[in-house]
Amino acid sequence: MAGTDSTQTAVIVGPAPAVILVRPQMGENIGAAARAMKNFGLGEMRIVDPRDGWPNEKAIAMSSRADDILDSAALYDDTPAAVADLHAVYATTARSREMEKPCLTPREAVADMRSRLERGEQLGILFGGEKAGLSNDDATLAQSIIQIPANPAFSSLNLGQAVLLVAYEWFTSGPVPEAVVAGDSLPASRDELAFFENRLEDELSRKGFLKPPEKRPSMMRNLRNIFRRADLTGQEVRSLHGVISALIRPDDEAND
Repeated sequence: MAGTDSTQTAVIVGPAPAVILVRPQMGENIGAAARAMKNFGLGEMRIVDPRDGWPNEKAIAMSSRADDILDSAALYDDTPAAVADLHAVYATTARSREMEKPCLTPREAVADMRSRLERGEQLGILFGGEKAGLSNDDATLAQSIIQIPANPAFSSLNLGQAVLLVAYEWFTSGPVPEAVVAGDSLPASRDELAFFENRLEDELSRKGFLKPPEKRPSMMRNLRNIFRRADLTGQEVRSLHGVISALIRPDDEAND
């Protein structure tokens, strides 16, 4: 449906979640996602390991004058790098997950996003690739799951459709919030959490906790889900580092 009017003033994109496309396959779907973002006031796209490389001419052709979003899109090799600077991440998925995470509709998720943005947090929404969606490791990076209500017998959505539905809820939920930086009460960034979780994994491995080896990935995924769900602040993560340091300190040093 045509509706571009160059005489109209574009909606100013203020604090808003980044749209993160994880391993997208077709350039056309990346372009459709960019078009949906521009339709509904989202301006930041991040792309993780696109199958057909980047930049992509088919994405530009499909974006229908949303090529400015594609031009400024940031490219990443993996999902942890794409979310490293963010305080909260939402994972869109049609599949049920064996993870204890809040499961929200797009409308509920947007309400949560807006309250976080008002506190000065930086946010991102993960969208999986066309073939397999998000992996469990991708979903583990998120605090919350977004599930779009659809026909249970046919709930698979095209990548561009999924972005459009979430972006529409964002646009229609109210004016762009004004961020108020909340200092050290902000949640830890994904990078800070990952550093702590990797340190914990190293120490647990050294103490022989992560056995048998074939269960190590699922054990760590469960532990990471606990920390992601807790919404820890930067100060709380530093306190947990202190706990680890105290536990691994030799007894003679601990008694000094």
